[in-house]
Amino acid sequence: MTNVVFVGPTLSGDPILASADFDWQPPAAEGDVYRAARRKGVRAIGLIDGQFESVPSVWHKEILWALSRGIRVFGAASMGALRAAELADFGMTGVGAIFRRYRDGTLRDDDEVAVLHAPAELGYRPLTDSMVDIRATLEQARSRGVVSARAAAILSQSAKALFFKERTWTAILEEAGIPNAQRVRVARWLPANKVDLKRADALAMLRRMSKAGRDERRRPAPGFRFQRTDFWLELERRHDGARRR
Repeated sequence: MTNVVFVGPTLSGDPILASADFDWQPPAAEGDVYRAARRKGVRAIGLIDGQFESVPSVWHKEILWALSRGIRVFGAASMGALRAAELADFGMTGVGAIFRRYRDGTLRDDDEVAVLHAPAELGYRPLTDSMVDIRATLEQARSRGVVSARAAAILSQSAKALFFKERTWTAILEEAGIPNAQRVRVARWLPANKVDLKRADALAMLRRMSKAGRDERRRPAPGFRFQRTDFWLELERRHDGARRR
């Protein structure tokens, strides 16, 4: 049985990607979860990273279709956290702090998890910092006395004001109106102390998937009936002539 995981910048370069326990796939776009769910022997699907600008994003409907077939679908960290928060009531399993914050409404904006990243040839290496990681890092800096609560709030506001493709610590520190001494102190502290909340949540999801894979109990039927709408039929037609169910 196979566990398929869609991942990109969140775990770029991480040693876990060498694990044979998962079938690693690039960030998911429209149709990718659907095609994964059609594959023979797929036990679970994990969504971490997804595409959202150059191509259509993963449909909620294809996740519901996978769930309707008895396939477990997990989400965390990035696009996965968003979709899991939106579909938790339908049986998608969300994991981690970011998922919980979206589910509870503490986070609302998609740009909280968005980053600019390198292409596949360069391992999807992130080129900017996510807002959720920036917030977590600033909270740690504040708790350790690196910055004052006021300076942390100003840095957070400056980061949020930047377009996600420009959101780097260099840009944030340049834009923020904080005393130069605090700016220098933060810049020196950051390299060894940045918090990678997205990575932590993604790894927690993988552990959860591995544990679920060892549980042989039958998964309960979903509490909904999948509706094959015209839009759904069009998606089926677009993606490799799927056999109708």
